[in-house]
Amino acid sequence: MSEVITLNMNTPSVQYLCKKDKRLAKVISMVGEITYSLHKDENAYCFLVHEIIEQMLSIKAGQKIFGRLEELCNGSITPDSISKLSDEEIRSTGTSNAKVTYIRSLTNAVVYKDIDFSELKELSDTEIIKQLTSICGIGNWTAKMYLIFVLDHQDVLPFEDSAFLQSYRWIYKTKDCSAKSVLDKCKKWKPYSSIAARYLYRALDMGFTKEEFHLYK
Repeated sequence: MSEVITLNMNTPSVQYLCKKDKRLAKVISMVGEITYSLHKDENAYCFLVHEIIEQMLSIKAGQKIFGRLEELCNGSITPDSISKLSDEEIRSTGTSNAKVTYIRSLTNAVVYKDIDFSELKELSDTEIIKQLTSICGIGNWTAKMYLIFVLDHQDVLPFEDSAFLQSYRWIYKTKDCSAKSVLDKCKKWKPYSSIAARYLYRALDMGFTKEEFHLYK
């Protein structure tokens, strides 16, 4: 059974962030308690396939394509089930030719043991990103999503992610989303950047970013 993590005002990392950033503290109070489950090692491959499919797509479109692929794999997306599909079958889900190539690259890396998810857990963030991005079709964004949502690493700042940046612009009332600016503004979150990012993602999911952010209202 997957481990369930709970974040609330009794969590040391949340208390730390609230002291460091009053704007983030307001968002945390708006969002309330967050619970999430960690992905197991055997689901890491499926997670990365999902992220490859969602690249440059809306969540809704990505989920639809992923669902079709899941059906083709009889409900279980694994290196073995994907290996049994032809490129044409994968493309029939609505996946682009490029993403078929990326999924094949990831699958081959796992099958031929160029990458071992159980061993990745022992490496540093930098080393994990280096290994994952050596696979065709996996960039820094996908690698960081893996660090945050699979390994639950605490200090990953996903400044490449459009959803994160949407909430970032909202909370700080800025249009400057350059990597330098985001890194500078969010350095106060260290060593819990991932926790802060989870709250910004949840604020977006809950629809808060549709209204202007008010610190004291």
